[in-house]
Amino acid sequence: MKKLIVFVFAALALTACSSQSGATAQFDDEQQGDIACMRHQEQTPGEEYFDEGNWDTVVSLSILRYYTTNGAKPYCDGKAATEADQGWRKLYVQMGADQTNLR
Repeated sequence: MKKLIVFVFAALALTACSSQSGATAQFDDEQQGDIACMRHQEQTPGEEYFDEGNWDTVVSLSILRYYTTNGAKPYCDGKAATEADQGWRKLYVQMGADQTNLR
């Protein structure tokens, strides 16, 4: 059983690394920590992220979890979503998530 668990984690890590290497931007999920407010995304997702054929399970789940948990929280600087933030939020909704989870 331990070998299976190790194999699954190794496979997920390799998948995440291989799919992100061709991506132009990285999504910052703030290490999935318990946060009181969100930081702005530093990079805008490239067009490759919006092609469903490129969706990576690990990256997609990270985006879905982050916005489902934190999307209604304010940004730490009190400002509105930036262009980069809007891009990731658009992707979140395109993945089929509920837009009401976003502030």
